Amino acid sequence: MKETDMAKQRNDTGRAKPASAARAPILDYEPPRPRAYNPAIGLIGCGGITQSHLRAYRKAGFRVTALCDIDAARAEQRRQQFYPRAKTFTDYRLLLREKEIEVVDIATHPRERAAIIAAAVKAGKHVLSQKPFVTDLDVGERLADLAEARGVLLAVNQNGRWAPYFSYMRAAAAKGLIGEPYAVHMGCHWDHEWVRGGPFDSVYHLVLYDFAIHWFDMIHCLMRGRTPQMASATLAYAPGQKARPPLLGQAVISFDHGQASLVFDACTRGPGLERTVVIGTRGMLRSEGDVCLASSVTLATAKGSAVARVRGKWMVDGFRGTMGELLCAVEEKRLPSNSARDSLESLAMCFAAVASADTGSAKKIGTVRKLSPGRTLQPSGV
Repeated sequence: MKETDMAKQRNDTGRAKPASAARAPILDYEPPRPRAYNPAIGLIGCGGITQSHLRAYRKAGFRVTALCDIDAARAEQRRQQFYPRAKTFTDYRLLLREKEIEVVDIATHPRERAAIIAAAVKAGKHVLSQKPFVTDLDVGERLADLAEARGVLLAVNQNGRWAPYFSYMRAAAAKGLIGEPYAVHMGCHWDHEWVRGGPFDSVYHLVLYDFAIHWFDMIHCLMRGRTPQMASATLAYAPGQKARPPLLGQAVISFDHGQASLVFDACTRGPGLERTVVIGTRGMLRSEGDVCLASSVTLATAKGSAVARVRGKWMVDGFRGTMGELLCAVEEKRLPSNSARDSLESLAMCFAAVASADTGSAKKIGTVRKLSPGRTLQPSGV
């Protein structure tokens, strides 16, 4: 059966729905789900973003049986909202003693997270770590080594990989529909001043670190097979901005026979805009829409252009995807595609860009092992 004929017959919510003007290739981009494995899951850290975690898990039918936070009221609130039968804890070590729990989602801030990950791994639990995984690449490597030695899986919640439009682009690039990707250019233009007066207002590298880690990760995913070389980046304050961190950031990453760029205007008044372009040796992918909400991907080659309408939302499908991939990997006895070691590749680009913005000079990727000292790193973890 021809691919175009298949398009007429397939129209489930996890497939790309072709636009009427041109039929796009049908690609699997929906969040992965295990066939039968549905273990007890424990959540450590019940901050604001975990509403998205738990909403996605409940929709997917995942079993969360325990919630932990040093603030007992916050854990209780999440229990009542999403999993009324779950136990609650204020000490993560007690949660880790629960024999029924096989998987833990660790959603604390980076400063506390490494020690909790190590404890969970030593307790024999599979782990999904919040992003950004670590603030020190050497610490990340040691945690990855520890998980391998203990025979458990350690994955990272890089949920942008399963945002529907990014997921479709990843699938198209992996299938070779545009040949070998050699350029990725991404821009986000939105108003991030909602952070003013809150805890995120103290994060100096709010744009290039806390926010942009998703976009560095997508560069890593789309440019697989090419080695990143150097990072050059800048930060600036927008005219009239009220938030404390600089809200204008840009970065250029050079590759062997390739390049990538990121532009973030986080003080944009009016409607937001996000645009992504991926160029390969045989064609191009592009998406455009509200920030984090693009609903279509265009594939353009010498044969013409086709538009795939994608369904779903980042803040649901992204979190279903990261946990679903970990559960599938456990079930299939393989490494998850969002493994801790794979995430370190994205962090290496991010750290080099942050250091470049701080020093005004380009940085060789891989040589910057930690985030620049003296910067406030709390909180993070969307």
